[in-house]
Amino acid sequence: MHELMTYDVEATMKYIVRGEKATFHPGDRDKSYWPGDEHTVTIHDIRPEIDELALERNGFVLADEPVDVTDFTDADELARYCRLTEALVQRLTGADKVVSFGPMIRTNQAGAHGHNQPAHGAHVDYGLRTVSDFTRDMLPAEEAERRLRTRFMLINVWRPIVMVESAPLALCDARTVKREDLFDSEVVGGLGDFKRRSLWGYNLAYAPDHRWCWVPHMQPWEALVFKLFDSDPDAVQFTAHSAFEDPNTPPDAAPRQSIELRTIAYL
Repeated sequence: MHELMTYDVEATMKYIVRGEKATFHPGDRDKSYWPGDEHTVTIHDIRPEIDELALERNGFVLADEPVDVTDFTDADELARYCRLTEALVQRLTGADKVVSFGPMIRTNQAGAHGHNQPAHGAHVDYGLRTVSDFTRDMLPAEEAERRLRTRFMLINVWRPIVMVESAPLALCDARTVKREDLFDSEVVGGLGDFKRRSLWGYNLAYAPDHRWCWVPHMQPWEALVFKLFDSDPDAVQFTAHSAFEDPNTPPDAAPRQSIELRTIAYL
């Protein structure tokens, strides 16, 4: 087995130009408008800090959570994975109810469809508007409105399918992400559905106090669980994230293969 390494890296992070709204077309990225603002940042290895991480402090945790699902392209197995992931989020948050949507397999292997390529660019998938839309889509009308009057969190669970050797994921500690550094993002035809209504989130503009983190050589039994939105304005609300190019990646590194699932936890 590949020996796990512990190290920080200097890498290029693609931010948004401050004040700009981006329009992203995952299925046809050439149509996207995302005025980039690149900065070299330090991305800290968080393995030494695993026991100190907390959703309510950092916006993310690293879960040691093996699953016995191996074929994420099989509909029944994917559904089972969704239920297992919902249970994980419920356990971590103490939520009264957890639902999930938008499972996506991502890879940077040659020929991968735009929808399935890693997303390079500091962003927060969705905010209140889209979380509310999905709540109303998935729950009965009365329950949806009742749940939206209580506290709820949008949480992404990101897991390698094989050990990550290229295009790893970086997270920005939510304590260092300020609302004034986030600018509207419209995702057209997202989550693999060209006909889906626009999804609304944010892109991140550069600030020098952002603290970027990663987990080198993540393994399939590990999952990054990170908060994208919290309806409580006094909580840490936004964990920005992005794929990045590790300058130490060897030329023969295997393509990244990962699965991510969005969950909404209603407290």
